[in-house]
Amino acid sequence: MDKKELRKQVKVLKSQYSLEQKVEMSRPLWKELEQTDFFKEARTVLLYWSMDDEVFTHDYVCKWAGEKTVLLPCVKGDVLELRVFKGMESLQPGEAFGILEPVGELYTDYDAIDLIVVPGVAFDRHGNRLGRGRGYYDKILKETHVARKVGICFGFQFVEEVPVDELDVRMDLVIHGI
Repeated sequence: MDKKELRKQVKVLKSQYSLEQKVEMSRPLWKELEQTDFFKEARTVLLYWSMDDEVFTHDYVCKWAGEKTVLLPCVKGDVLELRVFKGMESLQPGEAFGILEPVGELYTDYDAIDLIVVPGVAFDRHGNRLGRGRGYYDKILKETHVARKVGICFGFQFVEEVPVDELDVRMDLVIHGI
């Protein structure tokens, strides 16, 4: 199956769940992530502010911002810029997708990032990830040399095989539902 077809299939599956169901389905995924050594040992973590069709992150961004340096991506043109999350008051709708993004100083110390939690359309058991097709995460993942990369998805997004090419970056771990 090609990337376009897999994106279509997963979109149909996502549409079968309400936002409330997806929020509920996200909780055990975060509990599992919080139990990993990757997460426990991380001091600087790149998370994401979830869209309605992704594993819900809002509560967890707020929860961990007091204990870790939590970074969030901001879409600027063709790249993701990183900024530190400093509370709900630091967020404003982004230009590209209307997703809430932190304002403030650009974060550029990529070697200080210990963990990156990456959303995706689909993942497989080899750590391969299918994104939305713009390559935002792949670009930033290639610039982070120390950070562990953890994909997170609902069970229906964990598939037998994700089509990959030379631009795709493999995850160190994928946390997925049943």
